[in-house]
Amino acid sequence: MLVLISFFNSNADEGMWIPSLIGKNYDEMVRLGLKLSKEDLYSINHSSMKDAIVQFGGGCTAEMISANGLLITNHHCGYDAIATLSTVTNNYLDDGFWAKSKKEELPAQGLSVIFLQRIDDVTEEVLKAVDGLKGEDYNKKLDEIKKTIETRSNDSGKLVANVKDYFNGNQFLLLIYKRYNDVRLVGTPPRNLGKFGGDTDNWMWPRHTADFSMFRVYADSNNKPANYAATNVPYHPKKFLPVSIKGVKEGDYAMIFGYPGRTNRYEIAKGVQLALTEVNPSIVNIREKRLAIMRKHMNEDKKVYLKLTSQYQRISNYWKYFIGQSEQLKRLKVVDKKAKNEAAFTTWANQNAPEFSNTISKYEAAYSAYQPYAKHNTYFSEAFKASSLTKMALAFDPLMKALEKGHNSKDTVQKYTKDIKAAYKSMLKDMDAAADKEVFAAMNKMYYNDVAKDQQPAIFEESILKKSPKDADKAFNDYANYVYAGTFLLDSNKFKTVIDSPILKVLNADPAIKYAIAVARNFEQNYQPKVDAYSNDKKELSRQYVKGLMQWKGNGKMFYPDANSTMRVTYGNVLSYSPQDAVVYDYYTTLDGLMAKYKPQDAEFDVPQDLIKLYDKKDFGRYADKNGVLRTGFITNNDITGGNSGSPVINGNGELIGLAFDGNWEAMSGDIAFDKKYKRTICVDARFVLFLIDKLGGANNLIEEMDVRE
Repeated sequence: MLVLISFFNSNADEGMWIPSLIGKNYDEMVRLGLKLSKEDLYSINHSSMKDAIVQFGGGCTAEMISANGLLITNHHCGYDAIATLSTVTNNYLDDGFWAKSKKEELPAQGLSVIFLQRIDDVTEEVLKAVDGLKGEDYNKKLDEIKKTIETRSNDSGKLVANVKDYFNGNQFLLLIYKRYNDVRLVGTPPRNLGKFGGDTDNWMWPRHTADFSMFRVYADSNNKPANYAATNVPYHPKKFLPVSIKGVKEGDYAMIFGYPGRTNRYEIAKGVQLALTEVNPSIVNIREKRLAIMRKHMNEDKKVYLKLTSQYQRISNYWKYFIGQSEQLKRLKVVDKKAKNEAAFTTWANQNAPEFSNTISKYEAAYSAYQPYAKHNTYFSEAFKASSLTKMALAFDPLMKALEKGHNSKDTVQKYTKDIKAAYKSMLKDMDAAADKEVFAAMNKMYYNDVAKDQQPAIFEESILKKSPKDADKAFNDYANYVYAGTFLLDSNKFKTVIDSPILKVLNADPAIKYAIAVARNFEQNYQPKVDAYSNDKKELSRQYVKGLMQWKGNGKMFYPDANSTMRVTYGNVLSYSPQDAVVYDYYTTLDGLMAKYKPQDAEFDVPQDLIKLYDKKDFGRYADKNGVLRTGFITNNDITGGNSGSPVINGNGELIGLAFDGNWEAMSGDIAFDKKYKRTICVDARFVLFLIDKLGGANNLIEEMDVRE
């Protein structure tokens, strides 16, 4: 099945390509300025670029920048670890942190990185196993064969083995990783630089954010993975990236390695329309309300701020993302363009490949059947599951189902209570009861107001609104007070008593559990089957559609798989753009521009006084350009998405020139439809990063550890 990739050419800036199968892309990369060989990019026998790139924390990318395990990623990728390590008295998040020696580095518990070892094609084995199957039978067999392949490939648990599908299930690759669990915080700029511009500047260009943080990977004495231990030593990577401070100019080659999360570029017009009318507006409204409540509580108490800030950033990031995505999908007329392409596909299929003639009509029918439940499905995941208490209560559902069936043996109960304890501990860590209670009341009210009444759980009318049927605000607020005052889940001693010897009658009597189970089972019994049927139909039809597209477009035109959280490489150039008539955005920003935005004491645009002193003195050291200006960021036309945060931006010589950290507002439709004219990747300049480490942080020890090239 490798032929699926090998015969497709590409444009320089579009496409997220599998490093091991770079194929014809390589010639185009060389034409644009790459001076490395294919083996330099990906090799299983020798050190290569892939060995310097890690998946960081499961949702970001990072890169090794020294022989002693030093890595760099985005500030927002390290945000949760930094916030967790912070206290009111040692507030590393707000004040910054720089380890001047390895002894000062701080263990980031729960944080891990994985290094890709190799990629194997297992398409033939997987497709043979699932041949002729559909729906749940297909899903079950697919899970079985994936587990079989992964188990035989993980070296008795020493390696991480994942089978991933590409081209919507038309190709399957096995990816082998090594996981390192001892990761320690080394350095971070203060939050007002690492998140400079806040929500206002998020997804925007021009940008001046110092979006980076630094960690170190540790290993045992044999350089192998090991859990945290004081005796562990810095990991020695097979490859690390030199850092260039020569600077960039427009037209320079730019390459990005990383772990892009998810794109959905082969979505059909009907799916995009459903997102625009039902799903995206619902997500935006729900998250906007959650953020307002959280923000109020965070502003009132610094402890609450540190507890909730990571969660707030995650919610906020994609709140604005869905606003921008909807706006750009409409502006670029993506629904109309996809519909036109689908009509052409069907015409081609009717004439050349009749097995695909009805693919689009069946696909549209699947969406039509799902549409009445799309909003409910969104509210169930985004609103109902918004409060930590609800998620704690839901953790009891598997245990209660077992007890209801009479499965109450000691081993069975312990199996479920172990999972409950782990979930309870995890959710309690990031929970503030007062804020959570307000979110609980607000989300239930939105659920009641916005979801079709004939789809709602009976508990709303029969219990919550019973005392105040004409005043929903009072009803949901009173119910929240009742639930939070009466549940054992918020009392650790009572929780321990119940979980050590769970009794079904006691669990059913708890108001939080009673509520959560009532809402969840209404959805599970009445609407989850409809969602599952839609998901199965969509999976099968998208596989057919992409298979047909590959036959139709397999004539030398570009074709690449959607992102799926596996390593990809993209390439393009440093490039300015014009977002609208009479407006031109340059390809770089400067510290002058940052200081022009400076607002003392502002939550989004304040800066440290020490930076102001350096700016006033123009004390930029060797990091200024030839005109004495310190550049903060630049843009390229590389193709990225979520998960690429922290990815290295690499020049033609294989040197780190910056870190990718955002996309631009005018191309927020990119996960569904790439736009060649407007798409840009926003990057923090390596010179700005080193300036802050050196001049602001005084951590010259870290500069000396890197291979800095002038």
